[in-house]
Amino acid sequence: MHIESLSIPDVKIIRPKKHGDNRGFFSETYNKKAFSELGVRLDFVQDNQSFSREKNTVRGLHFQTPPFAQDKLVRVLKGSILDVAVDIRRSSKTFGKWVAAEISAENWNQILVPIGFAHAFCTLEPDTEILYKVTNYYSAANDCGLRWNDPDLAIDWPFSEAEAILSEKDKKQPFFKDAPQLFD
Repeated sequence: MHIESLSIPDVKIIRPKKHGDNRGFFSETYNKKAFSELGVRLDFVQDNQSFSREKNTVRGLHFQTPPFAQDKLVRVLKGSILDVAVDIRRSSKTFGKWVAAEISAENWNQILVPIGFAHAFCTLEPDTEILYKVTNYYSAANDCGLRWNDPDLAIDWPFSEAEAILSEKDKKQPFFKDAPQLFD
């Protein structure tokens, strides 16, 4: 297993080993002991899975506030995504900055998005399926978000706004400067 930091060092790419032969492959995608040896000491409590039928589907920017804040370990089972994390920790030197990475079934990367980040992804191909682990349970009362296309964040999405496929909820999220709940 290999781990590397992105340009915002708290966001990590994790690449599990993949062992293949004529039958296919085997991979240990999560092992608490191996993660701990890499410095990732998290207690995951829930797995979530999502399927997006269309290319250019955007899910996010989402986060949960304390006491239900969540670290997320995201991987792609089928297809590919551009995964985005926005630092919403007011005391951070990278507050308001974002980082992105392509995660796919082919490249076998995972992305670790820590507490204090708004998280989103967009699908780069149709029929994309995501599986992610979280360190806290879902709480509707603590479920928050930011506008995916906020000009102050200036996220470089790989498609035009007109091509984006969004939920009604994500179309109405607040702008970063107007967000009532960010992390201190």
